[in-house]
Amino acid sequence: MKISHWQCTRARKRCASPRRLARGFLRGYSQLQRLATLGAVTSCNRPLSHRRASAARLLLAAVLALACPGVHAQAAKAPPIPVSTPQSPVSLTQAINAYIAQPQFARADWGIAVRALDTGKVLYTHNAGRLFVPASNAKLFTAGLALATLGSTTRIATTLYATSTRVDARGKLRGDLILYGRGDPSLGLAGVSPGWADTLAAALAQRGVKRIRGNLIADATYFTGTPIGVGWEANDLQTWFGTAPSALNVQGNLLHVEVSRAARSCCSIRVTPRAAAVRLINQTADATSAPLGLYRPLGSATLYALGRLPTKTRKHSYVLSMPDPARTAGNLLREALARQGIMLSGSVEVLHWPESDPWLTQSGTREIAHIDSPMIAVMVDHMLKTSDNLYAQSLLLQVGVAAAQRRTCAWPNTPDTSAAWGLCALRGLLAKAGVPPGAVLLAEGSGLTRRDLVTPNAFVQWLAWTKTQRWGPDLRNALPVAGIDGTLAHRFRDGSATANLQAKTGTLSHDYTLTGFVTGAGGEQLVFSIMLNRYPRWEVASAYPGAPSPEVALDDIARLITQTGAR
Repeated sequence: MKISHWQCTRARKRCASPRRLARGFLRGYSQLQRLATLGAVTSCNRPLSHRRASAARLLLAAVLALACPGVHAQAAKAPPIPVSTPQSPVSLTQAINAYIAQPQFARADWGIAVRALDTGKVLYTHNAGRLFVPASNAKLFTAGLALATLGSTTRIATTLYATSTRVDARGKLRGDLILYGRGDPSLGLAGVSPGWADTLAAALAQRGVKRIRGNLIADATYFTGTPIGVGWEANDLQTWFGTAPSALNVQGNLLHVEVSRAARSCCSIRVTPRAAAVRLINQTADATSAPLGLYRPLGSATLYALGRLPTKTRKHSYVLSMPDPARTAGNLLREALARQGIMLSGSVEVLHWPESDPWLTQSGTREIAHIDSPMIAVMVDHMLKTSDNLYAQSLLLQVGVAAAQRRTCAWPNTPDTSAAWGLCALRGLLAKAGVPPGAVLLAEGSGLTRRDLVTPNAFVQWLAWTKTQRWGPDLRNALPVAGIDGTLAHRFRDGSATANLQAKTGTLSHDYTLTGFVTGAGGEQLVFSIMLNRYPRWEVASAYPGAPSPEVALDDIARLITQTGAR
C-alpha cells in the first residue's frame, strides 16, 4: 500500500506523529523502531526496498488503526497491507488484527490459534473456538489416527490366492484365482510397485502353471459400506483428486486421456490403461464450436468426448478417475499372465461389497504370492506432502477394519461400515489428546467434504499432543516444508519461514487453511492453525484488484507468526 502525500499530511494534522506512536508501540526493538520511522517518513517521499517497505507499511497501518481510525478507514480502500515484523505477544496480536481487518475480508471468516509448543502459552487467538471447514487440514487427524492405530511400520498386502494348487503334468490348474485387495492405495504406482502384476504372474509360472481352468476373481470386498467419502460431491468423483477408493486400488485409480488432431481433423482419442475397459464414444468434430469436453456418467464405464480442440492445438491430455479400479486390476493381472505364457480359460469377475466370495475361506484355498505396500509412515508422508485424497480415505477405512476387529468403539450404537468404525476410533483418540467433544466433526478422512468442521484450537491441541507420542516425529516429518517440498514447495520461497515452517495446506472453493509447526524468531517452538472460510477469491479479486490471493494471505499471517520472539 503506497500512502499518498495527502494521506500523510492528514495523518499528521489529525493525530499524533506516526513515528512517535510506532516508537512507543514497540519500544525496545530497535529494528522495528527504524522500520516504523521509515514507514512514517519515507512512504510519502521516496520508495523503500521491497522488504523494508513492506514491513514499514503494515506497522504504520497498525499504528494508525489504533491512533487514527479515520486515517485507517481511508487507507483500507488501498491494496492489502504487506507483512511486518512485530515481535511481542501484544505486537503480534495488533499486526494480525490489522491484517485480517482489511476490507476484502469483510465478508469472510478468520479463525486463528497460535500456541507455544513447550509451555502451552497462548500467543494469539481469533475465533479459535468456532467451527470452520478444514479442507485438507483434516488429513492431520487421519495421519495421526493411522500411525497410532496401525503402527508406523505396518504394511498392507494384496494377495493372489488359488482355490486349488494341484497342477497336472500339462501345467493345468483347475480352479479359480482370487486377487484379494486390502485397500493398498499405492498398488501399481511408479516408484512403488509398477510390476506388481508380473510379480504375481511369475509366482504362478514358477509353480509350473501354464493354463488355468477357472476364473480370475478381483475381490474388492475388504471394506464394508461404500468407500466413497460422505459428502464428496458428484462433480469431484470424475476428477483426478476425487477418485473413489476401493479395496482393490491400482495405479492411483486414474485414467489418462489424450485427445489429439489427426492431421487437421479433430479428433483421435487414446485412453490408458486399456485394462480399465472404458467404452469410448467419440463425438468430437470440427463442425461444432463447442469446446472440448469429457463426460462419464456416475457408475458408468462409458466416456463421452464432445466438442473440439482449438484449431492450433495439436493435443491435450486429461487425468480422470477410473470407473472400476478392481476390474482394472483384474484385467492387468490377466495381461500379465499372458506375458508369462499362462492362459486363463475363464473370465475376470469382480466382487464388491456387499458381495462375498465363499471360496476365500475354503480349506483348499492357498496363497500364491502377495505384494506389500510401503510402511504406513511412508504412505502418511505421501498423503501429507501431496495432499492425496485417495490415500487419506483409504487409511481411514484401513483403521476402520482394525477397529472393527478389535471392537473398540465408545459410540452408543455399533458402527456398520468401515468408515464409521474409523471415525469412532478417531473420536476415542481425540479424547486422549484432550480435544473437547464437538471441536472436531469429521464425516470422512480427506477433507474433501464441507461436512467436516474443526476449530483452530482443536488443531493446535491435536498437534501439540502428537509431539508427545512415539509416532509424533513420523507425522511432523511428513508435513510439507516451506519453500522446499510438497504443497509448500512454491510458497515461502524466501524469508524466516523458508525451511522452517512445516504445515499442512488445505483448499476447497472459498475455504483455505494452513496448520502446522514453526520456530519463532526467538527460538521458541510454536504450533498454529490459520483458517479462512467463505472467501470467494475471484469475486474479491475483481472488487479489490490489489488484494492477495487466499494462499498469500495465509502465508502473510504465517510470516508474522515466525517473527514471534525476536529481540
